[in-house]
Order: sequence, then structure tokens, then C-alpha cells
Amino acid sequence: MISLILSESALELVPYELQEHPSVISHAKKLGKHPSEILLDNSWHFAAMKGIKNEIKRGRPDLVHFSILEATTIPLYYQNKLNLFVHTIDNKVIHFGKNVHIPKSYHRFQGVIEKLFQEKKVLSKNELLLEIKDQTFSELIHEINPSNVIGFSTSGQSSSYQKIASDIPDNSCIVIGGFQKGHFSDSTQSEITNLYSIGNDSFEGHVIVSRILYEYEKTIFM
Repeated sequence: MISLILSESALELVPYELQEHPSVISHAKKLGKHPSEILLDNSWHFAAMKGIKNEIKRGRPDLVHFSILEATTIPLYYQNKLNLFVHTIDNKVIHFGKNVHIPKSYHRFQGVIEKLFQEKKVLSKNELLLEIKDQTFSELIHEINPSNVIGFSTSGQSSSYQKIASDIPDNSCIVIGGFQKGHFSDSTQSEITNLYSIGNDSFEGHVIVSRILYEYEKTIFM
């Protein structure tokens, strides 16, 4: 069993200081919700987000959706050999139950996550599917207690997916940024024991997720 964390993910409700912005109010009205009940989304809230802290790492819930789909639609996940966690930019963590199927439609995904932020849990037939907690990245790592923590960043040691996957022992934790641009915070990077870079280009998180998990599957299934 290994764990995957999408760290500092661009997944959050519209923060209080942006809720009175016209672009946010207009979008919330279209959705029939209060501004505090909708996801911060750069596609709709670009004007409101100008100049906010960590602007380039926020407002891309679609990228998080892509990464979750990549991780939860593969044999590794179906055979309960992968634990998935989403750590958000504002220090919340989404814990996934076993064999949870996230909607492939982004709009349905959006609705599920907005409900999760409001109600803290998503249940089906009394089975816990998703739960969100106030939790820092460091607290999550200590809870998982992995044998090592493998991260991906352009500032890491140059390697390949095949080489990294071949050296992943059981009870490892893989950390991939759930944001569009930028680097891990110092607090996140301090928990990473092995930081790797793949090539000279920067790839979106879902690409890294799909390729490293595929290479890891090859080492245990083939």
C-alpha cells in the first residue's frame, strides 16, 4: 500500500475577503448559491483574485479534478493498493474512502466538493465516501507515517519515472502539487525525503500522477 497526496491543492471555497466582489456575486447568483458556498475558480473569479496571496497557486479546482480522476480510475486504486488524500492550499485535507468514484463531469464534481466543504462528510448508504478535516500537511504526514516521502518539483534531483518507480518501497508516500504554477512551501518541502525532477519542462499535476502511478503499477503487477 502506498499513499498519494495532492499537496497545497487549488481547491477552496471563495474566501471571505473576496465574497463581495462583483464577479463572485454574479457567479454565485448563476449557481443559486451564496458566495461563501462556491469554489474559488480562476475562470470566473480572475478579477477578484488579482493580487491575493499565492495567486498563481489558487483557483484551479479543475486541475485537482483531473488528478483525482487519474488516481482513482486505475488498477492500483481498484485493488486497494493506493490511499489518496487531497491537502488544500488553506490546510484542509480530504480523506477518501475505499473505491470512491468521483464524478467525471467537472460540474458534478464541483457540486460534490462544495457539499463536502459545507457538510464535512459525504455518505452513501451509511458508508463514508469523503471526509474533510482541518489538517496541515505535516499533520497528515505524521498520521500516515510513511517509510519515505517522494516529491516532484522542477527544483528536485533529475531522474525518470521508471527509475523512481523501481525504488518505491511499500508504505511510501508520493507528493504531487495540486496547483498550476509555483513550488511547494517550505513547510511542505521539509517533510519530503526525496525530491525529484522529470526533465526540464514543468508538467501539470495530473500528468505526473498518471505516469508515476503507471510505472509503479508495472513494478507490482507485471
